[in-house]
Amino acid sequence: MIASADCARPPLTGQPISEAAAAGPARVFKALGDPVRFRLVSLIGARQGGEVCVCDLTSAFDLTQPTISHHLKILRESGLIESERRGTWVYYRLVPGALDRAAALLAVPRV
Repeated sequence: MIASADCARPPLTGQPISEAAAAGPARVFKALGDPVRFRLVSLIGARQGGEVCVCDLTSAFDLTQPTISHHLKILRESGLIESERRGTWVYYRLVPGALDRAAALLAVPRV
């Protein structure tokens, strides 16, 4: 997960980023590097109300439910999404600010 302190200064400009500091952001960008996961984030973020049932996500892909669940697990572990179980279904939503923090890592300060 990208902590807000990681974004005080974009770490890809100025001083080189350390191996330890690169681990969290690299996990986020690796998670987004898969087209299915990128699309899952888009589907979740675009949903009215900010959350979506896993049942709606699986129907949007020509993939099995276990495969979609695996991709969602990677997104959860990267800190981009969070989930909540309600009865039989799990609902997913973006972690507030997670995409903004990831984008800030790539921002180049204007001089």
